[in-house]
Amino acid sequence: MTPESPARSTAPAAYTERLGISWWSWLAALAVDLIVGFEILIGFTEVPAWVPFAVLLPFTAALLIWFGRIRVTVTADELQVDDARLPLAVISDVVALDAAGKREALGVGAHPMAFVIQRPWIGPAVQVLLDDPADPTPFWVISTRRPVELATALLDGVSRAR
Repeated sequence: MTPESPARSTAPAAYTERLGISWWSWLAALAVDLIVGFEILIGFTEVPAWVPFAVLLPFTAALLIWFGRIRVTVTADELQVDDARLPLAVISDVVALDAAGKREALGVGAHPMAFVIQRPWIGPAVQVLLDDPADPTPFWVISTRRPVELATALLDGVSRAR
């Protein structure tokens, strides 16, 4: 078993969320693609009309899908954020943060060794405080649309792990 291919648990996850792009971002990206496509057509009249859109639309869709690829999952024994894994046994506390709390946790006074998965289009987050003497990371900050649910799932998992 390697870190690149960890064994997956067949037990259902206590919490799972994909940090995808909101629906209005797709509409805004489509509007920008249309404007840029028509600007290209105005500037380069010899280009067939379908070419700018055949390039811009799939590229933008792939970019937006890639931006929203991160998945947050709480299983029976660990917190999984994309490829990162955190055993629930090393969590000392979990704090649900609103947008202002996230800004403060990631602001000027933030710890440089903190593990951060932050998405600017998602306001709230959770701060996971660690109690692991072997790890220099003091806490994790993870964007989430449902901070109270994620914090509850983590705290329930921590109490079961101990």
